[in-house]
Amino acid sequence: MRDAIFHGETFLVNQLKDNGKFVYGYFPARQKVLSNYNVVRHFSSLYALLEAIPFTNRTDDYKKVKAAIQWGLENATIEKEGAIFINDNGELKLGGQALLMLTLSKYQDVTKDDTFMPVLMKAFKGVPFFRQSSGKLIHVLNPDLTVKAAYRIIYYEGEVAFALSRLYELTHDQAVMDLVKQILDYMVANDYGKYHDHWISYAINEALLVFPDNREYMKLGLKNVFIHLKFIEERDTTYPTLLELVDAAVKMTDMIKRSGNEDLMAPYDLVRLRQVLRYRALYEITTGSFLPEIAMYLYNPQKFIGGFYARHDSFRTRIDDCEHFLSGLINYYNYTYRQA
Repeated sequence: MRDAIFHGETFLVNQLKDNGKFVYGYFPARQKVLSNYNVVRHFSSLYALLEAIPFTNRTDDYKKVKAAIQWGLENATIEKEGAIFINDNGELKLGGQALLMLTLSKYQDVTKDDTFMPVLMKAFKGVPFFRQSSGKLIHVLNPDLTVKAAYRIIYYEGEVAFALSRLYELTHDQAVMDLVKQILDYMVANDYGKYHDHWISYAINEALLVFPDNREYMKLGLKNVFIHLKFIEERDTTYPTLLELVDAAVKMTDMIKRSGNEDLMAPYDLVRLRQVLRYRALYEITTGSFLPEIAMYLYNPQKFIGGFYARHDSFRTRIDDCEHFLSGLINYYNYTYRQA
């Protein structure tokens, strides 16, 4: 597993071109390079690298990540009303706002370089533009800040709650904490646990560091994984976000135990959850990692070794595929083998 993470970090950082932009991805089975580009995934892939570099200790790679952040800020953001937004082909996405904050927060946390703090706080100022008076979050705005799509994908709420929680840990800004709580309370009131989204689990874990006795957040996080456990056990594609979901859920159950709220877990099979965690981690490596004995069948084997693929989609390997595999495996390894 360590080798898969080391090779995966090498592969992903090698997709960064000199100008800081990624090679977005490939269809190796078709000998095709993807020509489109998603700037939200640009930042989320940098976040995964910022998780991977402390694991591999290849600290020189921080320079490449910093250059890539700068490319993203120069080529894919706009400033409106004193706030900075990711502009993804004319769309300002709540998820983009989240991943921008998450990546900049992670960069400062691991490097102790506060270069991007002014940008980070301007990104935070953009979040209220996505929020209605009812507490409901708008998913997509036009560049003039009018509403383009009230809803796009369920991931966005969890992403922004997670990003704001990380920002609060960095700044201890009361305004950030207040906004996190408002969003989480809305998610509780509207039963977001039914969505089994890995970003929600990440968000709950971070929130419990800020609000360690909030039983409603705990209930939300538990429902978010356990209603989906059978699907996770039986899923035959690698689906790397499933490992991320179970990673976060196992960590959350341990946090709940330590908080003295163990009664909330009485209806759930915690042993089964840990069994699923190990199964998904090993399954990802054996069915989604470009090991040499898999890459040897491709048109340029050396090019793909270390990458991760979606077998059901012509062995597609995009930067966001690699991002989710790396995050899931790193969090699994760190929590399973590196706990003090």
